[in-house]
Amino acid sequence: MIENKANEGRKIVIISIIVLVGIIFATRLFYIQVINDKYVLSANNNVLRYITQYPARGLVYDRTGELIVFNEAAYDLMVVPKLVKTIDTFQFCRLIGIDKDDFIRKMKKAKGYSYHKASIFEDQISKESYGYIEEKLYKYPGFWVQPRTLRKYPIPSAAHLLGYIGEVSPMEIEANPYYAMGDYIGKSGIEKAYESELGGKKGLKISMVDVFNREKGSYQQGAYDTLPIPGNDLYISLDIELQAYGEKLMQNKKGSIVAIEPSTGEILALISSPTYDPNLLIGRIRSKNYSELYNDSLKPLFNRALLAMYSPGSTFKTVEAPIALQEGVVTPQTTFSCGGVDATPIKCSHNHYSPLNLIEAIEQSCNPYYWNVFRKIIENRKYANTREAYVNWKRYVNSFNLGLTFNSDLNIERGGNVPNPEYYDKYFGKGQWRSMTIRSLSIGQGELLVTPLQLCNVAAIIANRGYYYTPHLVRSISRNKQFEEKKYEKKYTLVEPRNFDPVVEGMYRAYSGSHGTARRYQMDTIMMCGKTGTVQNPHGENHSLFIAFAPKDNPKIAIAVVVENGGYGNTYGTPIATLMIAKYLLREFERPPYEEDLFNASLISRY
Repeated sequence: MIENKANEGRKIVIISIIVLVGIIFATRLFYIQVINDKYVLSANNNVLRYITQYPARGLVYDRTGELIVFNEAAYDLMVVPKLVKTIDTFQFCRLIGIDKDDFIRKMKKAKGYSYHKASIFEDQISKESYGYIEEKLYKYPGFWVQPRTLRKYPIPSAAHLLGYIGEVSPMEIEANPYYAMGDYIGKSGIEKAYESELGGKKGLKISMVDVFNREKGSYQQGAYDTLPIPGNDLYISLDIELQAYGEKLMQNKKGSIVAIEPSTGEILALISSPTYDPNLLIGRIRSKNYSELYNDSLKPLFNRALLAMYSPGSTFKTVEAPIALQEGVVTPQTTFSCGGVDATPIKCSHNHYSPLNLIEAIEQSCNPYYWNVFRKIIENRKYANTREAYVNWKRYVNSFNLGLTFNSDLNIERGGNVPNPEYYDKYFGKGQWRSMTIRSLSIGQGELLVTPLQLCNVAAIIANRGYYYTPHLVRSISRNKQFEEKKYEKKYTLVEPRNFDPVVEGMYRAYSGSHGTARRYQMDTIMMCGKTGTVQNPHGENHSLFIAFAPKDNPKIAIAVVVENGGYGNTYGTPIATLMIAKYLLREFERPPYEEDLFNASLISRY
């Protein structure tokens, strides 16, 4: 009996302790979440204000050392709904430049986030407006101004490549709890791809504020403050002068230009047209401008260089030829006859002398020649059947990174399409298709699709005689004044270097030969190699494509141009690529008369 009473006593004591601890924890939780969350009322009637110290994002420099992205001071108007007293709403709205409906909507959003926590009421106030607003805020308890920075673009180019920043979303916060409402994060381009490098680390400042909403100094002389850590600077491969020149050439046109340094894979220019001024997506005007750009029928936000897919057309002959040479089904001296515009089963785009060898067929861009080349690859007797030969052909094509993505620092891209044999099995039936059935592939049409980035990489592969580096933007990252160089692995195609030499010669003759498709745009000062492409378009005029590299030996630049509804390859693609090459290699050169024609040409009316 005595033992039972003792046990009962101990039980009461234990329960009492548990209840007491629970009450203490509940009280402390209430204090933290309700009384002390962002603010603490002190004995002298001051308030402790917890202010996030946003770090300056890293700067961005182009390959010449030109500063192309920097920061400018801006301010966010913060609010804690719990502390907002009765105010003159009309005067407050006039002060910050909003109407009453905006005030109601913004306050509702703030309360929806938290009645006790601070959130952004009006973001990215300019430094010009800051001083006037800040000196009036003592009239409006619960509101204060918090510093941050805005991105600025001194040269209004490369919007798709650089990207933009925006307020973090609930999904992004859930994925990474480091972020909180009101933080900004890279949303696209290198701002997104290198967020961890550019973003830096937030700090915290605790200030005392009196009942009139005026700061009275640091709490405990800053003993609990932490400094923000600035983001790291990026040095990228882009040539901003070349980029701006390309954008001017592509104005009032749809399409893209991609330029790469073949020996490194560094992207020199990446142009998607129509484009937009990156300064449109900063500050208080960002939301309005984004909505307008998003709803624009020309889709200026769409990155055609990485996401648009086209048939490669005759540019694909530069891939077909080395594969055939590697397989041994033709030699550079192999000739085929061409019936010109009356040829069957594939017509030529023009009449020319016949027969042609492999090099001449590239110079002249002869369709029937490359139909015969493709037929020999697919009907090669060393393979058991058409399907097996096709699988082998596809393996070669994939080694040029066609039908695949690069998975580089470009953040978003599409891989194009090199059809699997299962596609044709399903469409035509197993064992029911031959080279004749899929002959459109021989001239880069049919189901074959590539992106402009992939096209440019093909030009780089030919320039390098069989290898490439993953196309990329960032050359180095500056961390604590130490530069970390980015390294990329050399990747080889399945074709030996010697089998690219005839292709290079054919592309050189496209410019220099008496019958070359690009001969009109030859420049005496640069040995250029190129290949035209005219791509059928069921929705309008043909697309104008062109790939090139220069100089012929020890190439410094490879390029691909796509002009939607531009007609023949040498109508727009060839002159644009030629001018871009000259701009990069020479900087200053005698401007041909067609330069001004390209600046002024408009194809937008055709859509």
